[in-house]
Amino acid sequence: MRFFIDPDIAKAKTLSTDFYIDPVYFNLAKEKIFAPCWQFVGSSDLVKEKGDCFPLTMLEHYLDEPLVLTRDREDQLHCLSNVCTHRGNLIAYEPCKANQLRCKYHGRIFRLDGKFQSMPEFKEVLDFPTADDDLKQLPLFSWGKLLFSSLAPKIPAEEVFREMIDRVGWLPLDKLEYRPELSRDYHVKANWALYCENYLEGFHIPFVHSGLNAVLDFGEYSTEIYRYSSLQLGIGKKGDSCFDLPASSPDFGKYVAAYYYWVFPNMMFNFYPWGLSFNLVQPLSPGECKVSFLTFVYDATKLETGAGSGLDTVELEDEEVVQNVQKGIRSRFYTHGRYSVRHEKGTHHFHSLIAEFIG
Repeated sequence: MRFFIDPDIAKAKTLSTDFYIDPVYFNLAKEKIFAPCWQFVGSSDLVKEKGDCFPLTMLEHYLDEPLVLTRDREDQLHCLSNVCTHRGNLIAYEPCKANQLRCKYHGRIFRLDGKFQSMPEFKEVLDFPTADDDLKQLPLFSWGKLLFSSLAPKIPAEEVFREMIDRVGWLPLDKLEYRPELSRDYHVKANWALYCENYLEGFHIPFVHSGLNAVLDFGEYSTEIYRYSSLQLGIGKKGDSCFDLPASSPDFGKYVAAYYYWVFPNMMFNFYPWGLSFNLVQPLSPGECKVSFLTFVYDATKLETGAGSGLDTVELEDEEVVQNVQKGIRSRFYTHGRYSVRHEKGTHHFHSLIAEFIG
């Protein structure tokens, strides 16, 4: 099937339910959507000092790509394949400090920038070493302390993140501190795309989130569409917890309670006066995903105020809805829906990108 979303939202129909149910499209999205797009790989605090190494798996149980972050002796950050080029063993098993990366299987050694350094018992091997013996170095994009990489990038990171950086780059992102005790994973029995499209419209807020609706001015809620991202601007009520905006901000004079940024395909950046709630949606199966709420704080005095409070309650309310949608779309009587021209621009944009990348 070739997916098509009419560019005119007033005429368009939503994605066919096949996309959320059929394993063929779940697997196709892995290489067509996720591998070429940018993914969050962690905070630079994971590799603060020279010699620090931190292994990770990009989208575990989906892309399942073993990687390692390193900070070399020249203080340069790298994102490398964590797979030895000899026989495929994982190299770094756990976070460590090292002068070099040494495979525990046969002793092959790499520099912290991924370059092959030495290998025992290989004197007789012809045409060795070559560039193929180096660890694959992936592109690494940093914004403040936040790090992103891509397995096969088709779009420059600057193009993907530009609008968000230009709009809220004045925030003290270099002061963000990860708070594990405030972070949490949610196992959601729904397709990853259903979770994203629910996030991408504020249409449901008055019906699903009574607490959030009480602190946002729904009449002023707006969505801005960019090429690979979108912004939902949450306007608060006078007297509530809102940003102290600089005069240079295009939002100066507004009571902005939250900036809700989404970056294709699965990243949500929720900026509040206290910091950032970063949400990563990780596909597990056609009918399941894991959503990680990672909390980064720069002003703890404003925690649990305004739109940035009660996030666990908001999440559980969203879960209930999208899990029931996952059940509903299996109906013989539902294939497509239509969009609210005013309130579902973000969802229409998301579906259009899926059709573009899959097609």
